[in-house]
Amino acid sequence: MAGQIVGTVKDGVAQLLFDNEARRNAISIGMSQQAADLLEQYSADPEVRLLVIAGAGDKSFISGADISEFEKTRKDPETAAHYSKVSSRMYNLVHDFPKPTVAKIRGFCFGGGMGLAAACDLRFAADDSLFSIPAARLGISYRLDFLSWLNGIVGPARTREMLVTARRYKAAEALSFGLVHQVAPVADFEKAFAEYIAPMAENAPLSMAASKQMINALADPMTPVDREKLKALSTACLASEDYREGRTAFMEKRRPVFRGK
Repeated sequence: MAGQIVGTVKDGVAQLLFDNEARRNAISIGMSQQAADLLEQYSADPEVRLLVIAGAGDKSFISGADISEFEKTRKDPETAAHYSKVSSRMYNLVHDFPKPTVAKIRGFCFGGGMGLAAACDLRFAADDSLFSIPAARLGISYRLDFLSWLNGIVGPARTREMLVTARRYKAAEALSFGLVHQVAPVADFEKAFAEYIAPMAENAPLSMAASKQMINALADPMTPVDREKLKALSTACLASEDYREGRTAFMEKRRPVFRGK
């Protein structure tokens, strides 16, 4: 199998490392399967508070799908359908992951890498990052869910530009139109990223999960909003031990210790 996914969990933070450096961390079908299995595992793990997605090395986040295997994995309608099913499972599990997700971006973030970054809640980039959707240079059309996520982040005008020009955007420009949330210098990247995610690993899990589901519901134009379900999320937060802990800690002027209950 070309490439692999390295999964780790430390101090409540799960990380999926896309490791295929020889191909700039392009995603093979085997990597998609591995990632999806780990996503299901981490989704159900109460010890996991936050998910980070990263690429191996310092040259590339994810450069897209591994085109070198397309002659085998997408050679006809049947194999293409299987490929799409496996790939879609991974991307949708990232988008629907019940806890906050952060794309940790260095170097190339192209094609399917852009889709994966857009599926995450937050995007943190080094100043050497480059962003592009080269569909127009490959003669392909991108998936509707990718485009829906990207459109929700940067709006239709910028999404159209990215698709029809296939141009590359530097990190500073991506920050200027909201594609990424923060940019840090390469020299300070690891320290800055650790500082960025630290509060998320400490915040109330039920509150973050409720907020994520509500925002995703509002951002999805194709699915009717289930107001009763979203209302139940708020009610559950108000009935939780974490809410009592948050109030008590505030009054006692100390840092709260949340348990996701």
